[in-house]
Amino acid sequence: MNIEEVERQRTATPGCARIIHFNHAGSSLPSQATLDAIVEQLQREALGGPMEAADLQIQQRARTAAARLLNAEPESIAFASSGSAAWSQAFNALGPWQAGERILVGRHEWAGNLACIAEAVKAGARLEVIPCDAHGAVDPQALAQMIDRNVRLIALTWLPANGGLINPAAQIGQVAQRHGIAYFIDAGQALGQLPCDVQTLHCDVLKGAGRKYLRGPRGTALLYVRPGFMQRLLPMQRDVLSAPWDGQRFTLREDARRFETSEVSLALLAGLANALEEHNRLGAQAIRRRIEQMSRALRQRLRDIRGLALHDLGREHQQSGLIAFTLEGWNCVALKQALATRGINIGANGVAYTPLDMQARGIESIARISLSYLNTEAEIDVLLAHLSELAAQPQISISTHNP
Repeated sequence: MNIEEVERQRTATPGCARIIHFNHAGSSLPSQATLDAIVEQLQREALGGPMEAADLQIQQRARTAAARLLNAEPESIAFASSGSAAWSQAFNALGPWQAGERILVGRHEWAGNLACIAEAVKAGARLEVIPCDAHGAVDPQALAQMIDRNVRLIALTWLPANGGLINPAAQIGQVAQRHGIAYFIDAGQALGQLPCDVQTLHCDVLKGAGRKYLRGPRGTALLYVRPGFMQRLLPMQRDVLSAPWDGQRFTLREDARRFETSEVSLALLAGLANALEEHNRLGAQAIRRRIEQMSRALRQRLRDIRGLALHDLGREHQQSGLIAFTLEGWNCVALKQALATRGINIGANGVAYTPLDMQARGIESIARISLSYLNTEAEIDVLLAHLSELAAQPQISISTHNP
C-alpha cells in the first residue's frame, strides 16, 4: 500500500484530522462513507417508517462482503451485536456438557470465552491449557499429544488482546480436522489485520467484531459457521427468523441465520457493509504488509526509550500490530490517560482480559499500541516523543481499574 493510498484513506476518515489514534485493536476510526451509510438508513427510517424502510439488500451486501472477507459462502455468515455474543451463542449451541469431556484452549484465550467455558466446567467438563512453544505461541505438536476421545472442543484466540503474538491457527486446525474435533477461532484482532481464509484455517466456528480493524460500527460482529458443522449447533435463542413456523412445527433454519433474530439494526449493518467493502477493495495482503512493516520499525524504536519494556510474544518479525509494553514508574491506565490529554489514543489491558497468560507471565497490566494502515510515520514520531518525555517524569501512580 503506497503513501498516496494511505493519504486517500486518511482524508476519507474524519477522525484522522482530530486525533492520533493507536487503539485500533480496541475500536478503529470509521470512514465518512461508513458514517454516511448509517445516517442515511436512520433518515430513511425516520422519514418513511422504520419497518417500511427495511431494506433486505443491506443485509445481503453485508453478508456478501463478509463472505468474501473469509472465503466463505454468504449462507455461512451470521451477524451479532458483539464478538463475545457470537462466540457464546455458538458455544452454548453445542449442547450440554458431560463429566470428563475436555476443552483444550490456548494460554492466551480471551476472558469472555473462558467465562462461557466456566459454565461447562461446572457441569463436569475439564478445561486444559495447550502448552506453548519456545516463542510463547500455542504448540500444535503439544496439542496433538493431548488428543483422546474425550476432547470435545479446541478453542483458540488467534491474536491475543495483550500483545503481538500470532498463534498458528491453521496448524491447530489441521490437528482438529484430523481428529474430527470441533474447532472455534476467536479472530477478534485478526479480522481486518491479517488475511483470513476459513478453508485454510479448517475451523468450524470463527467470530470477530466489526469495530476493530474492520473499521465498522460498534454493536456489530461476524459469526462464521462451517456448513457441515451447522447441524451440530442448536441455538438456545430462537424466534420467527431463526426457527420459523412451517405450518406444522417451528424448524431451525439450515443456514447461519439460525443464530440471528428478526430484530436487527439495519443502520449498523449498512455501516458494516460499507466498512467490509472498503476493506475488501484495499486487500488483506496489502493491509498486512503495511501494518507488519510499521510495527516492526516501531518495536525497534520503542526499545530505545529508557524504562520501557516490551511484553510481546511470538517470533520476531512475525508479530501483529498489537504492541504490549510497560513504562517504568507508570501505571498503565495512568499512562493511557496522560497520552489522551496530549491527543494520543492507546489501550491498556489488565489480567481480567487474558487471565491465563497474564498470570502465567506474572504481568498485572500492559499498555498497548495497536497500529493500523491509517497510521503514519509522523504520528509514530509524535507518540515516541511523548513517551520519551513521560519516561523522564517522576513516578505517577493511580488506583484505577482497567477499563
